[in-house]
Amino acid sequence: MVSLRVTVSGGELEGVVRRGLRMWRGIPYAAPPVAELRFRAPAPVVPWAGVRSAADFGPVAPQDRNGQFAGPPTSVPMSEDCLTVNVIAPAEAAGPRPVMVFVHGGAYSVGSSREIRKQGEGFVRDGGVVFVNMNYRLGALGYLDFSTFSTRQRRFESNLGLRDQVAALEWVRDNIAVFGGDPANVTLFGESAGGNAVTTLMAVPAAHGLFARAIAQSSPANAIYPPDVTAAWAREYLELLSEAVDNSSTESTSPEDAGSLLAGADVDDLVRATTRMQLLTPDRAPGTVVLAPVIDGAFLPERPLDAFKHGRAARVPLIVGTNDREGSLFRGRLDILATTPPRIRAIFAKTRKRSRKALKALYPGLPARRPAADFGGDLAFWYPTVKVAERHARYAEVHFYRFDIAPRLLRLTGHDATHGLELFALFDRMDGLFGRALGMLGGRAAFKRAGARMQAHWLRFAHDGTVADGWPKYTARKRRTLIIDRVDRVEQDPRGERRVAWQEFVPHV
Repeated sequence: MVSLRVTVSGGELEGVVRRGLRMWRGIPYAAPPVAELRFRAPAPVVPWAGVRSAADFGPVAPQDRNGQFAGPPTSVPMSEDCLTVNVIAPAEAAGPRPVMVFVHGGAYSVGSSREIRKQGEGFVRDGGVVFVNMNYRLGALGYLDFSTFSTRQRRFESNLGLRDQVAALEWVRDNIAVFGGDPANVTLFGESAGGNAVTTLMAVPAAHGLFARAIAQSSPANAIYPPDVTAAWAREYLELLSEAVDNSSTESTSPEDAGSLLAGADVDDLVRATTRMQLLTPDRAPGTVVLAPVIDGAFLPERPLDAFKHGRAARVPLIVGTNDREGSLFRGRLDILATTPPRIRAIFAKTRKRSRKALKALYPGLPARRPAADFGGDLAFWYPTVKVAERHARYAEVHFYRFDIAPRLLRLTGHDATHGLELFALFDRMDGLFGRALGMLGGRAAFKRAGARMQAHWLRFAHDGTVADGWPKYTARKRRTLIIDRVDRVEQDPRGERRVAWQEFVPHV
């Protein structure tokens, strides 16, 4: 019988066998970030006595269950004590195997390592890898920068969610061998905010050497902000938090008062104030995302796009890409992009008239809903991803993709291959209730086949850093891109006109 008992940082664990795979869940990779460790960098794991059961997921990070984005149901435990990883390994205890570490998305405000049922199982079963995913701090607890309110008595550190991800990768380096994984063959991948985590971690010196290659899916790679911007957001947040706590507003808060408020606030008040901040920011500062890493000069010393430009990002092989129509998902309450007429006008007001005119011509009908969705999606996801690819390709191998296939129902609703859709293909989600509903009007079989091909690409890359012969390298000269569709194809510089127009429109990106 294959042993399920392992010894890791902190003590002994007992895993389980489920669906023919070995699994360990809810493994602490850092100390609980509570009490005096709230708003502090992750501390080492607290050892436990005896054998710890690793049968169940740990609590998810605090988030709004009924906020702007869909949070977890009430049946899912939630706690600030959330810094855990999960490991899935093949039934056969052999090694060393390639390791794939996934970072979940959710706008850095929602999501967890348990949100996709059976996530990673197909990779392990079909590809013989060891799969790891993680929880990390979200919302104000992980992605607002309160460092300007630090005092001698109480310190606030920046980039806490990002630091959590580095701590999880360090845990993988130190412990994954006991699960049969190869710590020298780690592929880091993520989607949306998780994709942003990947491209950002490539620019974090402390993360260099912790992964051998990377995959960034739909990364808003430029959603990183300087400290003056994040400090202003912190002040705005404190006003909202003070209203949530005692129904009073304050125009100025001393560092001591701010520290007491943040340290003593109930976590539900912190979460509610975060949701309010998220709803306000897209109109107050169009084109920005309030929950994001900060260029703090130390842990994250520079904007990742600048690190890619100058070769200071981790020089590892990279797969990177976006979906065909990223912005079509962001409607109604979900709309955080530059898609409304006032937001688009605010973006245009920062540029030259000639550049505005050239770009607007490529989105006919702007600011009508469809072209506005494509404009906002390209600004947030596609164009920054192009810049990552062309810059990193000077120093390491890059392969670029675009995910175009969508079930017929999504075509009819005007969503097409929208943001996050590729997760249904990649993680075998079309056999669940929601996946079957997506395919009820046709296209499900072709979509599943595209997902199998995509998963095979990801697995081959994770094994040895190569891709199929038909997927050429991306360079700034040829810009060859794999289009994942009913029948995959390679195009050279797809949407090249848009790319050139965006370069003139936002030359600093």
